Amino acid sequence: MPGYPHTPFPSRHYGGYINVDASRGRRLFYYYVESEDDSSSTPLVLWLNGGPGCSSFDGFVKEHGPFKVSFNGRPDATGELKQDIRLDDNPFSWSKSAHMLYVDSPAGVGMSYSDTRQDYVTNDTATTADLHHFLRLWLQEYPEHRETPFYVAGESYAGVFVPLLVQAVLNGNQESGRAPINIKGYLVGNPVADTELDANSVPAYLASQSLISQAMYEAALKACDGGRFHGNPSRACSEAQDAMDAAVRDINHYDTLATCYHGRNPYMVGKGPEAMDAEPQMAGVGRSAHSAGRLAARLEQHMLGHTPRCLDQREMWAFCNDERVRHAMHAAPISHIGAFDECTNGDRIEYTSEHDSMLGVHAELVRRGMRALVYSGDHDMIIPHTSTEAWTAGLGLRLERGWAPWRADGGQVGGFAVHYRGLVYATVRGAGHAVPESRPREALALFTRFVRGRGAPA
Repeated sequence: MPGYPHTPFPSRHYGGYINVDASRGRRLFYYYVESEDDSSSTPLVLWLNGGPGCSSFDGFVKEHGPFKVSFNGRPDATGELKQDIRLDDNPFSWSKSAHMLYVDSPAGVGMSYSDTRQDYVTNDTATTADLHHFLRLWLQEYPEHRETPFYVAGESYAGVFVPLLVQAVLNGNQESGRAPINIKGYLVGNPVADTELDANSVPAYLASQSLISQAMYEAALKACDGGRFHGNPSRACSEAQDAMDAAVRDINHYDTLATCYHGRNPYMVGKGPEAMDAEPQMAGVGRSAHSAGRLAARLEQHMLGHTPRCLDQREMWAFCNDERVRHAMHAAPISHIGAFDECTNGDRIEYTSEHDSMLGVHAELVRRGMRALVYSGDHDMIIPHTSTEAWTAGLGLRLERGWAPWRADGGQVGGFAVHYRGLVYATVRGAGHAVPESRPREALALFTRFVRGRGAPA
């Protein structure tokens, strides 16, 4: 792999395509990392990022993949950034505890593509069907994992993808003639779960974090019928939400403690206010590149098909658009499928979200014997932890252990957790929307405990 100074990797890596529809040439790309702990009990975890329309290289490059990706590039006279990539081992890679399978989904996202352009108009149903078909075909390619304990994981809009895929696997296991997949459960981070609940929770979160004044929050409550922000048609409510939008415009919505970088082009990062003028913004109801396509949080509607506002993803662009890297991991060249974009909804694909609420699916999956971990970074403005805490408590599951701190390595409080029968809800202290990016040590501790059959660390 270009940029990796050591030989060999700590474990074996594989990459390539699974053709989920040969007649249409629809191919999903995967990058598979064998665990550094290759015992018979080591689980297999399929990871999905959200969007909808965002690549799982988000998780691979920025969160819990095997490498820490950096580069020493400098702009040349034309302003083009030279991509001198460096890869170092990630001490908090989730492959230390599990076999990790990263999948770009649906076709048209990341390295995945189709020979049939109509396939780029898609939805939750089609995406779930392709992922389910992908998984069964992948297990035919890697039969050694047919009995491996299996989990599905993801964050943000993967709060829709993940439960639907788990449901499809369980249903598929009941069909005659199909080899069952040894699925044990799933985990979702800062997940999209319920459009109305998620959206209505945002203003209270802003006030609790002193991102808006108490006076502004109380005025918004009054204008919006006591907190009915989602879908409220009143002009006064719309104006109150516009005022809150403006107040937090320059705050990183994905991590309120992190720097807010500006600019549509990732190479414009850090140029300051003038870069904001060059970034076209879509007015109206808020949706982010990592959050629900219809999430009416009104935080600000971002254009998709580029690095989301405030985020610096230059390393991901450099890594995924380096032809040497693409060749090494058996991804199609830029000349065939185009340059890599972090998020492509509204640009390369047209995605329709079909589910306003996933709460019934979560309850069904736990009832069918699945173990679930739902975790939240407590400094995420996109899907506030308050919303996630509320819906997990509202599922009606039996309480087994009440709210209490959990500790990461070194004994420090990593966050707080509550254990229900079949489901654990945990916060991660100081983390944003992408928990493993901002709190990698704590994320690995939480992940390891769960996929190894336990709850949150005590």
